Amino acid sequence: MNQNRLQSGRKAQEAHRENIQKSLEHRLQVARAKGDEQLIRQLEAEMKYSS
Repeated sequence: MNQNRLQSGRKAQEAHRENIQKSLEHRLQVARAKGDEQLIRQLEAEMKYSS
């Protein structure tokens, strides 16, 4: 039972991390399309930090 909880927790953490990564990638695409250099640098730094 405990093992199942640990495994479920790990899966949830991984899904959360993947969702954050996808969100950052989308935000970076939008910033690039708009040519917002400051936001691009900020998002790139955030992606490096979260990796």
